[in-house]
Amino acid sequence: MADPLVFSLDPELTPQLRAQIITLWTEVSNAGGAVGFVPPVTEDRVRPTAEKQFNGVGTPGDPDADRLLIARAGADGPLVAVLFFESMRFDLMAHWRLLKRVMVDPAQQGRGYGAALLAEAERIARGWGLAGLRLTSRGGTGLEKFYTRCGYTEVGRVPGAIRVAPGDDRDDITFWRALD
Repeated sequence: MADPLVFSLDPELTPQLRAQIITLWTEVSNAGGAVGFVPPVTEDRVRPTAEKQFNGVGTPGDPDADRLLIARAGADGPLVAVLFFESMRFDLMAHWRLLKRVMVDPAQQGRGYGAALLAEAERIARGWGLAGLRLTSRGGTGLEKFYTRCGYTEVGRVPGAIRVAPGDDRDDITFWRALD
């Protein structure tokens, strides 16, 4: 890793941070990242989806609230990675969280930031007493190997569930990381 990452759980979603996340989300999407869009995409296209994701983030004491984890390269450095812990808002699933919008700045990839982000998410989830973390991935991106190296196990696959373009259907892959 080039610069030490500084993580922040539940940072205040100021207009500036929202704009930084939207910019990162757009850059990740345009680099081919599977975070809800197909390139080319603009910040104006990403913003409504981002605002819906931001609206789920609530008070840390609320068991149904989504939570936000960000990483900066250095204490005052740029935003380089983001993920959301999404609550299922259902008592029978309160013992785990879904990791959504796992994003690393494309210009910073290959430095170990993605693995560090997932390790920090795992550390936090263990501290909350969670039994596991789940995430999904779009097939055909090569992320299966990465998530497996990070300790996740593929537990499900829905063939052709994601239509990237006419004639280009991808699998929706579910991964699980047991924490207990």
